[in-house]
Amino acid sequence: MADIILNQDSGRAAGSDPEAVPAEGEPIWDLIELLFFAYRDFVSDPDHVLEKFGFGRAHHRVLHFVNRNPGMKVADLLETLRITKQSLGRVLKQLVDQGYVIQKEGPDDRRHRLLYVTPKGEQLAMRLAGLQTVRIGRALAELGSGAHDGARAFLTTMIDADSREAVLRFIARADRARRPR
Repeated sequence: MADIILNQDSGRAAGSDPEAVPAEGEPIWDLIELLFFAYRDFVSDPDHVLEKFGFGRAHHRVLHFVNRNPGMKVADLLETLRITKQSLGRVLKQLVDQGYVIQKEGPDDRRHRLLYVTPKGEQLAMRLAGLQTVRIGRALAELGSGAHDGARAFLTTMIDADSREAVLRFIARADRARRPR
C-alpha cells in the first residue's frame, strides 16, 4: 500500500503513555481486533453498493469528503485522505468522467481546483452514508443513553493529539456547509 502517507507519529499512539499498555507489555488485542472487525463491517455495506459501479473505498472516501465539503480544494483532500497525488488522480478522474464530481477553478487563484459533487454524486454519497448511519444507529441503540457521546469521545481521542482540534473544526465546518439555508 504505497499510496498511503503516514505522519511521523503514526507508529505510536497519540500521547503514548507506557502505563496505558498492560504491565506485561502485551498489546491490547481485544480492542485492536474489535477495531479491525468493526471497520470491516462498517465499510462492507457501502462496498457492496460501490462494487456495482466499479468503485472502491477510495472512491467512497472522495465522495464522502467532497459531498460534506463543497468547494474543497484538491490539496486539502490530499491532506485529509493522506494518499498520494497519483492515487487521488486516478480515483478523481473516474468520478469526474462518470459524472459524480466536478472540478472548478478557484475564484481567486485559477491554479486551485475546487471539487463539488454533482446531484448524481450527492445521491450516491448520501446512499452510502445512510447505510453507515443505520449500522451506527443500531449499535448506539444497543448501548443506550450516552452512547453517542461516549463513542465520539473515544474516537476523538484515537486521533493524534496534535490533529484533534483541526479534525473537530473540519467536522463542524462540514456540518455548517451541509445545513439547508
